[in-house]
Amino acid sequence: MEHNSTFPIKQNELDMLRDEATSYLKSVQWEQGQRAKNKENNGNKDDSILLYLSRANNGSNAIETTSVSKTILALKKRLLPDSVAIPLHLNQTLYAVQEGLALGIWVKDSYYDASGLSSLNERKSTLDNSGKREFESKMHTATAFMLFATAYHILYNLRNHASDDLSVMKNKFAGIPEVSLISPLKGVACSLFYYDKYLNHPDIIKSDKDVIDFTVVYFDALIDEIQLRKSTLEYTETITDRTYKLEHSDFAISGWENVFAGAAKSIEFNKIQFEQIVGNRDAKHFARRLTERMLSYDFTAKKNPFQELGGFMPVFMGYGIPGTGKSMLIAAIATRLKEHCDHLDIPFLFHPMPDTLISTFQGGSAEKMVEWMKPLQDPSKLIFAPIDDAENNLQERTAQGVSAGVKEVIGVFLRYTEGAYAVNYGNSSIGLFTNLPEMLDKAVISRVQGRFKIDGARTEHDFLDQDHLWWRKLDDTMPDFVNMQGPENYSYLQDQGLAKNLGEILNVSDKPTEERVLDVYEKIERNFKTNQHLFYANLYKEIQKIFPFFSSRDVRNIQSAVSLRLTDFDLEEDWFENPDLYFKKDYDTKFNMLQELMRANMKGLDFSEIRRQEVVRYLDNVATIADTDFKRKVDARVNQMNIEVEARQQFDKR
Repeated sequence: MEHNSTFPIKQNELDMLRDEATSYLKSVQWEQGQRAKNKENNGNKDDSILLYLSRANNGSNAIETTSVSKTILALKKRLLPDSVAIPLHLNQTLYAVQEGLALGIWVKDSYYDASGLSSLNERKSTLDNSGKREFESKMHTATAFMLFATAYHILYNLRNHASDDLSVMKNKFAGIPEVSLISPLKGVACSLFYYDKYLNHPDIIKSDKDVIDFTVVYFDALIDEIQLRKSTLEYTETITDRTYKLEHSDFAISGWENVFAGAAKSIEFNKIQFEQIVGNRDAKHFARRLTERMLSYDFTAKKNPFQELGGFMPVFMGYGIPGTGKSMLIAAIATRLKEHCDHLDIPFLFHPMPDTLISTFQGGSAEKMVEWMKPLQDPSKLIFAPIDDAENNLQERTAQGVSAGVKEVIGVFLRYTEGAYAVNYGNSSIGLFTNLPEMLDKAVISRVQGRFKIDGARTEHDFLDQDHLWWRKLDDTMPDFVNMQGPENYSYLQDQGLAKNLGEILNVSDKPTEERVLDVYEKIERNFKTNQHLFYANLYKEIQKIFPFFSSRDVRNIQSAVSLRLTDFDLEEDWFENPDLYFKKDYDTKFNMLQELMRANMKGLDFSEIRRQEVVRYLDNVATIADTDFKRKVDARVNQMNIEVEARQQFDKR
């Protein structure tokens, strides 16, 4: 479901709820349920902790009062007896839980009004049976959403202060014995009661840092518990159809989405330098530009100056015949990004799509895909997310025999790359790599904002270099063993360096090479010059007649291809060596420096000529992709017929 509206959460409204939040931290009352009490018998995890939780009130059925703020003070005495002020980690935690509760209360109030629960509440005593049922049902949903929002905001505030590795804490944690959704008050009381019990357990908290780590683990588990129950909740339309955004912050709640779920860890990859890849000049140039642009992302402003200049590609595609170096190219982009990130002290996430995404369960693939795409919305690191053999998971939905799983995956991909879910700060880029671009879903292809060929070795020098990379290993171990003569006027790998700009690479053809596109192009050229705006308007209109799937989005893609050419300049060498000169500057300074470079770069460019070149490239591309599918089917058929003819002839000879 698309989120169609955004509502602000105002800071001054939260300030008014802070007292209520503080009162919960000072004292809540909870009576343990029978099931939670009997948890000690299932002995699957750390028994001592479960036993401790289940006997939280000495086995009596009395309602017990707990106080998180008192517990924190007691922890201070136990862990840091000599310190006068409340130490940083304990303070951060207490503040985060208080802020989370205030935000949860705000979200609950908002749900009360939006869902009609407020008016049911006012008429509570006069409700008939169905009214009572609706009232109870909405109370459950309000409570669940309140707890979700509280936990989510706590994670938002604390997860960057927690340890990188929480596995030890997760092993100590024995789960939340019960979650109450009866009413908001009971929901808060129950969750704070067990949170407090854990904090009091001497094995759980050994240092003040443990308090933050445990809090993150606990509220992460609370979100999981609510996610498990959300399918049983009713009246959730006013939750899933909107986004709540906190004023002066990038915190937002969109339905039940947990962007921090399984905050992804970077995958290992083989280190490869661009020079080790032969040919592929277009691809290498593109990859280099991509890395420079991603590195310009500003972590404070949470945006990328290249986005404003129009030179950033959240989704790009590399395509070519098998065996031309797609996997090597993925590794080379990752290597280059990682090296620069390490040098600039920037967190980097290499996040390839897993092969096991398509699930046989109804809805399973969508869930896995959401899980994979979530981390791409994390503004705190640079993220490169390649999809290798993209035609497997993103193939044309209308083709015969396409599984439901593929359709689910595409649905999620489209939602997250454009539309209300699509948050792009300019810090993450998805790369589709495929041998068969014509098999990709048309809607997926139309999301692609930059494309390049991966065509491997193409020239005499390319093939020389490819062989050289192979035999030089023998030469290193056994000199003179490779007793062959080298070329006279070429030093190995000299052609494999990076191009200065795209103009160097493009064999700019003056006209489209594809017949149908060429016919239309020449027809329009009789009436308009290529430096007239009307030339393109008419060209697009005619193209649409041949390729009905050509749409406004294709025009936008052409526009971004032109923007890419205008921003096709090198960042200064010394900026990389001395990050203070550019990378560490604030957003506005970076933006102004890039504009200067762009102006200098544009002096040698002619806008109307670049526009013409990019339109020709794009339309040829559209036609090739549309044709290849048809050609492939024809070739297969011709091949089959040839085999039959040959077989008959051989048969007759016998």
